[in-house]
Amino acid sequence: MRFDLTDLRLFLAVVDAGSITHGAADVGLSLPAASERLRDMEATGEVKLLERGRRGVLPTPAGEALAHHARLIQRQMAQMHGELGEHASGLRATIRLAANTATITEFLPERLAPWMKAHPQIDIALKERQSIETAKAVAAGLAEIGILSDAVDTSGLELRPFAIDRLVVVVPRDHALVEKKRVAFADILNQHFVGLSGGALQDHIDAQATRIGVKLKTRVRLRTFEGICQMAADGVGLGIVPETAARRCGRSAKIAAIHLADDWATRRLSVCVRSGEELTAPARDLFEHLASFGTQ
Repeated sequence: MRFDLTDLRLFLAVVDAGSITHGAADVGLSLPAASERLRDMEATGEVKLLERGRRGVLPTPAGEALAHHARLIQRQMAQMHGELGEHASGLRATIRLAANTATITEFLPERLAPWMKAHPQIDIALKERQSIETAKAVAAGLAEIGILSDAVDTSGLELRPFAIDRLVVVVPRDHALVEKKRVAFADILNQHFVGLSGGALQDHIDAQATRIGVKLKTRVRLRTFEGICQMAADGVGLGIVPETAARRCGRSAKIAAIHLADDWATRRLSVCVRSGEELTAPARDLFEHLASFGTQ
């Protein structure tokens, strides 16, 4: 069986994402190119590796065996790159980091900037992912470092506290909800909303509505928290944003913020790695830097 490293990276990405489309995107391949590689892998090995269905793909027993060995190979490659990287002074390096929407927009810019300024030869490949996807990416070696919530299974990963992310509902200052300090998500599902145009946070919110059996009545989707807060201030619909974003936007937009009472709306964020011993020296230094904020 002649599988190259790209084949193995693609196969792991597809298995972890449960989708050929998402797996292809994770490794930077087009869907046709990824599908052809997967077909060639099955043809070369004369064995079926994936069960394809309406809701995505699952590995066959042979596919699970391949995924196991592919992960071992990736770990060995990471160790090799780490050891070589420590000797290749003067060369640029890239650290792969996966995190959720709130982390990327509200916490990372301030916390990551001083470290990157002090390490001008290190680039960061930053991917926005839901916490469950981040855990899978770190476990599979597709990301060296992840930042995720405590609501997902993190067994097998090393975790350190990073931040607490609270979600709030933003409304006009004269809205009836302003009288409440806290509100349950289920009690506002009859309202219209202004949402994010994609991203891990909006997926998280939509999933909570689906769990209750409701689809949010979203009037418009925007790219930024500032846009959501401005729309909410003008009475277009309710917005759900991180408390830090509401506090910042409240300086210019006439909004009020009400805490969501649901457990899922308060997320304890952790920075995680698969194994500190497997990290390159720069990645280990960045991990320690990000983890230091959890003790402040």
